[in-house]
This record gives sequence, structure tokens and C-alpha cells, in this order.
Amino acid sequence: MSMLTPPGMGGQYRITGDKYPRMRRNRGRRRIVLAVAASVTALGLAGWGTLQLIDVFTGGGDKASAAGSAPGCKTSPSPSASPVKALPEPGQITVNVLNATARKGLAKDTADALKKRGFKIGEVGNATKAYDKKVDGPGVVLGAKAAADAALPVLATQLAGAELKTDTRAKPAEVDLILGKTYKALTTKEDADKALTTLARPEPAPSTKKDC
Repeated sequence: MSMLTPPGMGGQYRITGDKYPRMRRNRGRRRIVLAVAASVTALGLAGWGTLQLIDVFTGGGDKASAAGSAPGCKTSPSPSASPVKALPEPGQITVNVLNATARKGLAKDTADALKKRGFKIGEVGNATKAYDKKVDGPGVVLGAKAAADAALPVLATQLAGAELKTDTRAKPAEVDLILGKTYKALTTKEDADKALTTLARPEPAPSTKKDC
């Protein structure tokens, strides 16, 4: 065997030039590495599948719980029905029309207009000294404390901007309408009727519900 023959060649190959013959890699080692990698992959897939089955049978995959709302739910208002208020009809209210201005005939004209709208008319004349020439707005609706949520707001629908006040009188169905300095006319019947409807049926109170 020549000194230039690589060890293990058994003298079968002889170097004739300046290059060694190419050595073949060991195929057995490559097969072992591929087998190990395949085994690891198979074990990983088997473990993942087992976890998925556990989630399915235990309900772990269901993120939403019926017992409670998920975090981050938004609340939105929803209307709820409001009860209809029991208010007196115009024919159940007696109105004293009193003029607190220097304009003559104002109380009578206003009383005639209210009568056409169904109100009962009581006293018609000038305001008392406590209010005469002292009402700066369009008017004052004055009545008993018991009329604060009944006859007073009903009459106030007939005069926009009227101020509501109470006194110590005993009759809740008797109300004074005191005409002030800026009074020009009653609210139009159409607008007054709308105001009466709104008074009897207030806007629905909002309630909150969760949207998830």
C-alpha cells in the first residue's frame, strides 16, 4: 500500500493526483436523527390533541359564561314605560284671572280665552297690592300647596314662562292667574295641548342594559 493511500481504503484507491477521493457520509447516522425528530413531532401533536379533547369535554373552550357578563361589556340605555299622571281636567279647575299691569281689559280677554279652552272662570279683575305692578314676567300661577303637582302645572301649560307659586289657601282646585308686565297672549291652543300631553305622559325613564 502506498504512503499516499488514505487509511481504511484497503489499497483499493491510489492517489494519482493532488486530490483525495470524496468520502461518503454515514447514512445510518442520518436515519437515526430523522427518526428522533419524527418521534418528537409525533409526541407534540399527541399532547396538543389531548389538551383539545380535555377542553371539549370540560367546557374549557367556552370563553363566555352564562352566569355573568364578560368584562368590557357596554351599557346602553333602554326606555322603560312611565306611568300616566292623574291630573285634573281643565273643567275641574277654577281660574281667577287678575291683571297686575296698567293695561285695561287684559284680564277679561284672557278669561274669555281660558273659558273657551274648558276652564271654569272665577274672579276677574285687578291683582292684589302684593302683586300689582310687581310681576316682571308674563305671569304667575298661584295656588294651594296641594295643587303644586296638579292644578298649578295644568294651568301653567296655557302660559309659557309663567312662574308657579303656592300659598296657604285651602282649595286646591282654585288657582290664580296673575298677568305680568311682559304678558301678550296665552300659549296657542295647539302648543298648550302638546304641553298637557307631555305633562300627563312624561318621557320614559332610561334604564341600562348590557350589550356583550
